[in-house]
Amino acid sequence: MSGSIYLVALGSNRRGRHGPPRVEVIAALALLGGCASPIVASAPLGPSTRTFANAAALIASDEAPPALLARLKAIERAFGRRNGRRWGPRVIDLDIIAWSGGRWRSATLAIPHPAFRTRAFVLTPACAIAPQWRDPDSGLTMRQLHARLTRARPAPNRLRSV
Repeated sequence: MSGSIYLVALGSNRRGRHGPPRVEVIAALALLGGCASPIVASAPLGPSTRTFANAAALIASDEAPPALLARLKAIERAFGRRNGRRWGPRVIDLDIIAWSGGRWRSATLAIPHPAFRTRAFVLTPACAIAPQWRDPDSGLTMRQLHARLTRARPAPNRLRSV
């Protein structure tokens, strides 16, 4: 597996040993290397009330997807991430969104990430560094997926004829 490119999403909404969430993302980006997006703020999903700092990185690696996932999980642990409730506060969250090899499926990993198409906090930073990257499932670029997700929609017509 020589020269694969991975699109990795990063997020933090809890202070860690490096500092506030934005600084945690910067520290993780420094470890990952590659090309990084600007950091954006986003509202949390689920029960958490803390704003997230989110970014994306394009990294080159000779690692197979499971090996990269293991490295990302080790970074999360080193940053102080603890297993807890789903969508709860976290010092750092690192997810493989896509890779140059297309699709990958195993018991512990699905590439492309199953939910990335519905998350502006992933697509916005991804568009900043990889707008032409194509989703292998839909064939759409990151830019097209972002436009579909964020386009203005007309308000529903609530008036009915009587």
